[in-house]
Amino acid sequence: MKLLTNPILLRVCFGLFAAAVALVFGIFAVRAVRRNVQEEASFEPEISSRADFPLQTYHAVIQQLKQQKYELENLQQVDRRRTKALENLSSAVLSNLSCGVLFFHTNGLVRQANAAVKQILGFSSPVGMNAGDLFRHAVIHGSSVDASGAMTVAEAVETTIQHAAAIRRIDSDYTTPAGEERVLEITLSPVHSAHGELLGVTCLVNDTTEIAYMRRREELSVEMSAEMALQLRNSLGTIFAQANKLAVARDTAATEQLALDIAAEIRHLDRTIGGFLAGSATAAASGVN
Repeated sequence: MKLLTNPILLRVCFGLFAAAVALVFGIFAVRAVRRNVQEEASFEPEISSRADFPLQTYHAVIQQLKQQKYELENLQQVDRRRTKALENLSSAVLSNLSCGVLFFHTNGLVRQANAAVKQILGFSSPVGMNAGDLFRHAVIHGSSVDASGAMTVAEAVETTIQHAAAIRRIDSDYTTPAGEERVLEITLSPVHSAHGELLGVTCLVNDTTEIAYMRRREELSVEMSAEMALQLRNSLGTIFAQANKLAVARDTAATEQLALDIAAEIRHLDRTIGGFLAGSATAAASGVN
């Protein structure tokens, strides 16, 4: 009983009890703190993943846009290479054509010209020139605009551009800047886009000078042949008449004169035929050369 009433022992027991209560509360507090820490640890990744979702979506969209831009640039490069190849092919075809080719824009200026047309027209670079500067006063054969005069090649080009009407063939005498005389055959055709818009006019130019000269020589040969036939007929008629007179003549002097006249007419006929044959041989030789 004395021990139970001992104040020191009571204090020690009370201290032990308080320590045990504090220990129990400490254990519960540590467990609660640990549980909260674990919950916060498990909740932080979820929050982090929710916060990173818009950023990841943004990066994915940017990457897709970059891919599309790269594909578009590749398509543009392929299209540029294809266009360049077509332009090179067109230039190669035009440069190897034997006939001259001009392309007039709707403003009337030459946009493209091949090597053949430069040689035919005598200009080193027709690009940028108009039809009036190129063809100047070259007149179309057998054409007439009105009573004031004939249509020029430049006017035909302007008419084709204005009315988009094809002119299949026109012939014209042309003089180069160097003074060379040429005969040209020209074809004018309008060029339209896929939507029907007029892009310009193509002008095909052929140098038909040799053909024109051959035709003129043929015409001259026909005229010479007709004249030759007339002279032969006249000479044969003269010889025939003189021969008839010679057959009935009784005077010796008249007979000798008729014989001399017949001989002179035969010599004249021989000279005429010889000149005609020599001219034909010269024309044939020049034609071969």
